[in-house]
Amino acid sequence: MNMLNFVFLMQPQEGSEGGGTSFFIMILLMIVVFYFFMIRPQMRKTKEQKKFREGLKKGEKIITIGGVHGKILEVGDTTLIIETEGQGRLKIEKSAAALDTASQLAEQKK
Repeated sequence: MNMLNFVFLMQPQEGSEGGGTSFFIMILLMIVVFYFFMIRPQMRKTKEQKKFREGLKKGEKIITIGGVHGKILEVGDTTLIIETEGQGRLKIEKSAAALDTASQLAEQKK
């Protein structure tokens, strides 16, 4: 069904009243659904990621968003220095830290 037919079907029938009110209620319900199923979970996820990145400490094992596994050697204001396998050192942004390996192992055990 194309959009034009949908608009014509949504118009109130002749002799009926209050069609405008039901339209606004439907729009309001759509906004509420979008908020609770899309916007609110994304805000919660962003808040959890920020809390995780602020709580990073020396010695923790992490995985970056690029898939690099490493152990934190130094924590700066906005950067981390991690040690990768083979004693290689990388300086990365805190925002590049995706998750710690301990939480990943806990998820795999479930």
